[in-house]
Amino acid sequence: MLKVLFLTGYLMTYASGEGGADVVLSCSLVEEASGLDDMGDRAPFSRSPATLVLRDVSISPDQVPDTLTPFVPPTVPDPDLILIEATASSPAIPDVDLLLHADCNEQEVACEISRYHFPQGAAGGDDEDHPAPAHFFIATLELEGGGLSTALVLRTLGLPAPPAAAADPGPGDRTLGEGRLGLPLSQSGSLLTEVVFMVFSREKELTAPLGGDVLLNCGFRQQEALQEVGQEVSVEWWLQHQGHGKRVLDLKLTGSQEHSESVVKRDGSSMDPALLVADGNASLTLRKLKVSDQGTYICTVNVGTFQAQQTVRLHVNQLPRVSLSEEKLVSQEFPHKLSCNCQNYYPLDCKMEWFSVSPDDVERTELSGEMSLSSHRQHGDGTVSLSSHLYLQRRSLPPGTGLICRVSHPALGSPISISLVVQPPASVRTEVYWMGLGFLLITVLFFYQLMR
Repeated sequence: MLKVLFLTGYLMTYASGEGGADVVLSCSLVEEASGLDDMGDRAPFSRSPATLVLRDVSISPDQVPDTLTPFVPPTVPDPDLILIEATASSPAIPDVDLLLHADCNEQEVACEISRYHFPQGAAGGDDEDHPAPAHFFIATLELEGGGLSTALVLRTLGLPAPPAAAADPGPGDRTLGEGRLGLPLSQSGSLLTEVVFMVFSREKELTAPLGGDVLLNCGFRQQEALQEVGQEVSVEWWLQHQGHGKRVLDLKLTGSQEHSESVVKRDGSSMDPALLVADGNASLTLRKLKVSDQGTYICTVNVGTFQAQQTVRLHVNQLPRVSLSEEKLVSQEFPHKLSCNCQNYYPLDCKMEWFSVSPDDVERTELSGEMSLSSHRQHGDGTVSLSSHLYLQRRSLPPGTGLICRVSHPALGSPISISLVVQPPASVRTEVYWMGLGFLLITVLFFYQLMR
């Protein structure tokens, strides 16, 4: 099978036949540390550079780059190099083709690998296809900016037996040895594995309005050979926020959606058992969002003896209502306090600014030294209000001056402004009115005399 190489800043992609590809990722192997850190304390974990090769990933032909260079495996395998190959054709990794565009989109791919431990007596590896006890790893992949986040459970594969005719096998017929991982390696120096289970999310972070509904994405897939009739599937959703955790919803299925048990801790939360059975869709729906719904949601999926999870960060916001305390302002009313009110918004991050524009200029002048802010006022629904007060002096604001209050808030795509224009006193306005009317009458009489 021809394999060709496409190199990016954080990954490599190899064409591996029609509709398939091999994706090579730069990862970190996370292990329990046995030494001390730089401060002399016991380090809980150590990190080592590792490479993960996802073999035969299913992608559409138009996703494969046009210009590819041949891939050449290491000619001299290095036992200190951590290289893990994982067959990923079934189950298929969702949206894995996004990896092909990561470099063009200036996105990094975070990848961590660690050993995966099962409970005692669970998920063995002794069968016809895996005569030796299997070992398991878990690889977490996350694309910067969202679109792909998955936890892959990897099971080691047995190595091909040496040729029977080789009574005294040469160096090329022996396995490379155990290497850094303490497991037998292939002739190219890699650890051969396959993807057997995964939990993924297509949206790692999202924002929804207060009082609205939201869908938190989570799903799972497993190798068909491991699917059992009547196997138990359970999903747990937890909310973690500011150091506190609380259960949101539990759903357990045995065989079909008709045999399901659910425990709902948050009113208005739900999952669809039919989608869980048919598509492995473990997404959570939350209705009538409150401020207390904000935080990190943990989706944990248990299928048989496998378990993995994803996290989804939910932000709740509410657009501010902005108004001025006056609809009009007359210059003779100075000194005066003008208030800009920003009401019922969330979260707290709100910036209020004052500007003035003189009648003879188009440039704004900031009035930061002449304003003050009130304290935040919190409402029963969790939203807050804030007022900014501008203290006006007559000498600096002649009639025709524009006053602008500008509000910036995360829920707004861009800052919003509200303004008014300083009006002249009523006596001045009356005088101007009669002068204008007199000028109009004189003009009419002038043209009347010309036409006679």
